Amino acid sequence: MQSIIKLLFIRQGLRTRALARAGGGKNVVNDLEEILLSEEEIAQRVKELGAEITEDYKGCDLVVVGILKGALMFMADLIRYIKIPVLMDFAVVSSYGASTETSGVVRILKDLDQPIEGKHVLIVEDIIDSGLTMHYLVRILESRKPASVKVCTLLDKPSRRKVDIKPDYCGFSIPDKFVVGYGLDYAEYYRNLPEVGILKEELYNKC
Repeated sequence: MQSIIKLLFIRQGLRTRALARAGGGKNVVNDLEEILLSEEEIAQRVKELGAEITEDYKGCDLVVVGILKGALMFMADLIRYIKIPVLMDFAVVSSYGASTETSGVVRILKDLDQPIEGKHVLIVEDIIDSGLTMHYLVRILESRKPASVKVCTLLDKPSRRKVDIKPDYCGFSIPDKFVVGYGLDYAEYYRNLPEVGILKEELYNKC
């Protein structure tokens, strides 16, 4: 219990610092060291992914599962380009660790609202780095006897991988940089940026 309370205080402190730096009406694009993926590049790739998924799942009973909060924007755009009937569901997964990393200690805070037995499941994620969280989630969903479980991620950091997992659909492979925008956050900020950019290190690295 003490460790959880400590974690909550750390997270609140991070959010307060992020507010001081990113809030106050400032143009948060100025907090980016570099724009890695433009709004136009993302839109084009999402359209391509939608077409691939449409072709691969023709005639299938497909459930698209978005991992909140990060995948919300990506999933909302992606399903517009999936031209077959789909069911939508969401999960909230918490992975404790440092502010910019995941420890792989996973808790499901919100489970699926519908059974997936016999259905094809496509997990939609914003980013995969170590792969620990996604590896755990795939195993949990596979235990519920779906017809298949596949993963679609907007971003992939293969250089960070700690377990053997490879997304079935990938928007972009990116270098080992801390990125925000298009759903990805730092201390809950920057999700609303239409592009994906590298956050300036001084905003999160206090060492």
